[in-house]
Amino acid sequence: MRLTRRAALGATTLLAAPPFARAQSRAIELSVQYTAPVLFRELHEAVAAEFTRRNPEIRISFRAPEEGYEELLQRHLRDSITRSLPDVGFHGLSRVRTLQERNIPADLTPFLREDPETPELGYSPQMLSLGQMAGGQFSIGFALSTPILYVNTDLVRRAGGNPGALPADWDGWIRLAQAINGLNAPDTYGMFFNWPITGNWSWQALVFSHGGTMLNADETRVAFGEEPGRRSIRLLRRFVDEARMPDIRPQVMFADFFAGRLGVMMESTAQLARVTREIGGRFGMVTARFPIPGPNPRLPAGGAAAVMLTRDPARQQAAWRYIKFATGPVGATMMVRQTGYMPATSIPAQHEDMLAGFYRENPNHLTTIRQQDVLTGWYAFPGQNALRITDVINDHLQSVVARRAEPDPTLDRMVADVQALLPRRG
Repeated sequence: MRLTRRAALGATTLLAAPPFARAQSRAIELSVQYTAPVLFRELHEAVAAEFTRRNPEIRISFRAPEEGYEELLQRHLRDSITRSLPDVGFHGLSRVRTLQERNIPADLTPFLREDPETPELGYSPQMLSLGQMAGGQFSIGFALSTPILYVNTDLVRRAGGNPGALPADWDGWIRLAQAINGLNAPDTYGMFFNWPITGNWSWQALVFSHGGTMLNADETRVAFGEEPGRRSIRLLRRFVDEARMPDIRPQVMFADFFAGRLGVMMESTAQLARVTREIGGRFGMVTARFPIPGPNPRLPAGGAAAVMLTRDPARQQAAWRYIKFATGPVGATMMVRQTGYMPATSIPAQHEDMLAGFYRENPNHLTTIRQQDVLTGWYAFPGQNALRITDVINDHLQSVVARRAEPDPTLDRMVADVQALLPRRG
């Protein structure tokens, strides 16, 4: 489909709005809330400023951001009770289900269907599917990520490796980490797999990449205790035992990588722009694909998605205009340039004045794009105990990383604990 200049510039004028939206004439101030200000504050403020410049009849006010997706979910669950929700929220993809199960967000299907600009926004069916559940479209991806590997090429060379021929499987990465450990450089170590990432995202990446699932098809039984999960938890322990991965927090991992003391770290693409800025050219860095042992491997899409929370019709029209601007070609271009995420729209990568040239000049950003062929949803556990389940899983994984417990017995306990927290069906 031909991209018009108006769509490419992300114009969201009243004439472009659906007929039922054109009656809006009074100024509206939308309240918006997001997470992770260290990553997103400047971006959200820039997107809002550009949107307001093009849509002066709509003002954006930000509520104080929450630190993480779990905190924002808890905040909005409380706000729904007191009827004090913001108009738009940017939630973790795995947390939208909990909101939808409580009938909190609006279904965006009518807005997508009735807006004549929708075909020109560039949303792919695959990307839209990440926000679909219960027969509706309850979110649209704003900043999407996949798990990748960040590699200090200087340490790789010193350890006898070839940055141009990096490993393709975990066995190879463990051997490379061992070689970096063998340098015996002060405070330097081979690898860190960031297993505590929010929402059990890293655990899902391990299990999904081995061909497993979190629950069975009808969500009545825990499935990660099967062979893919056993291979995954044993691999996590191999990182500790064989690659000498330390038991540290992610903040320490980042500090060590920025300082050139860490050879390889597994982390979200979300951090790519930040990592590049922090390194500042002090050493070489490339990104590599997350190994996918299979069979039928997949990787969970992470990141934030826009959710409409207001139920007021006039505010919904304004909220939709903001959501489609933030997630559309212009907002997506701004987002990619300031982070390491990928967009939900394919249009920016096709245009030189958006991201086509940027991707050529910044090949590290292409690693996540090349993993779209195995992308699947970031799984959300059902029911009232969804947040508690993620905490239970993390507690068990911590015991394996800290060597307080062995992988297989820990997995058995983790399965039993999660099973007890699932909703009782029938």
